[in-house]
Amino acid sequence: MRKPKIVILGAGYGGMITTVRLQKMLSVSEAEITLVNNNSYHYQTTWLHENAAGTLHHDKTRLEIKDVIDSSKVNFVQDTVVEIKSAEKRVILHNGELEYDYLVVGLGFESETFGIKGLKEHAFSIANINGARQIRDHIEYMFSLYPTQKRDELLTVVVGGAGFTGIEFLAELANRVPELVAEYDVPREKVRIICVEAAPTVLPGFDPELVEYAVKFLEKRGVEFRIGTAIKEATEEGIIVAKGEEVEEIKAATVVWAAGVRGNALVEQSGFEAMRGRIKVDEYMRAPGHDDVFIVGDAALIFNPENDRPYPPTAQIAIQEGYTIAQNIAVMVRGKGEMKKFVFDNKGSVCSLGHDDGIGVVMGRKIVGWQAAFMKKVIDNRYLFLLGGPLLVLKKGKLKFF
Repeated sequence: MRKPKIVILGAGYGGMITTVRLQKMLSVSEAEITLVNNNSYHYQTTWLHENAAGTLHHDKTRLEIKDVIDSSKVNFVQDTVVEIKSAEKRVILHNGELEYDYLVVGLGFESETFGIKGLKEHAFSIANINGARQIRDHIEYMFSLYPTQKRDELLTVVVGGAGFTGIEFLAELANRVPELVAEYDVPREKVRIICVEAAPTVLPGFDPELVEYAVKFLEKRGVEFRIGTAIKEATEEGIIVAKGEEVEEIKAATVVWAAGVRGNALVEQSGFEAMRGRIKVDEYMRAPGHDDVFIVGDAALIFNPENDRPYPPTAQIAIQEGYTIAQNIAVMVRGKGEMKKFVFDNKGSVCSLGHDDGIGVVMGRKIVGWQAAFMKKVIDNRYLFLLGGPLLVLKKGKLKFF
């Protein structure tokens, strides 16, 4: 009897957890599992802001996939997905193709520029390991040029967006500035870090008291906020912003866009009904009309029944989705048991403000300062434990809590 083929596309949080859970739940005789990813490594997206600021080396953020999966149970294919042919139950890769009986789509996110002119050409994005490295190297290069060129824009960094990614990057960058100033012999007063946010508040939807704490914390470290201000255009020399009728040009050698993401465009191109690359899944995490296709992570669109708004595509929800999908695929493979409906258990969220500070709401309780920073590291280490046990925590975890 032919073994069913399970193909998992993407080694993000959801894809990795789905793979690791399936290799534990199914024996080699029950199914053939294949994981496809364009890199040989998995990386923690929630650590990229540290890599971009230069406060954490990128090798700490990534881990080789073959060090986590059981190669006797999972076939890893390093390749790029070109197309999903759901009617034919095939996945077209750059260097071949795969047939499947059950498919898990976890292809991650892309930066969403909302049609703002010049952003793709002139702004950086904290989207992956290479993007984070480019930001770090570029900022250091701009600082190195200042002593000979004396142009203030070389020391000006603009961050578009005051959501979690933007705020966490701002905090890491503010912590890095003293080191950059000392290393490249530049005057601290010449360094400008400017955050531009179109919404009327920083961290929209977050607790106002905690937002105030974060803003004051960052302002004390030299961050300037332009709230209720929209970026109209990015140019070679910086950005053009508008607040009401007032239009201003901010000259900056570094512009980092952290204001929007969407699901992978390949999802729409493959014929699935999607909104900005995200598919509104059914209660079992399947694409509508496709009982054999599961969606995980950034591509999954799930609405909060309390406010009828989509849940943000966080690592926390992707991990929980991976557990549900793995269980449901195991039930389908075996033809027995009960499918599990996905219900998001929101345990809270923590926003880092550097190594030793932060804000958050955990289990309904507001926390700030060292408590939030401690909890952030606990969350990061817990994921590594779920993925690879205590040895992976020791190897890649954040073990310095204070």
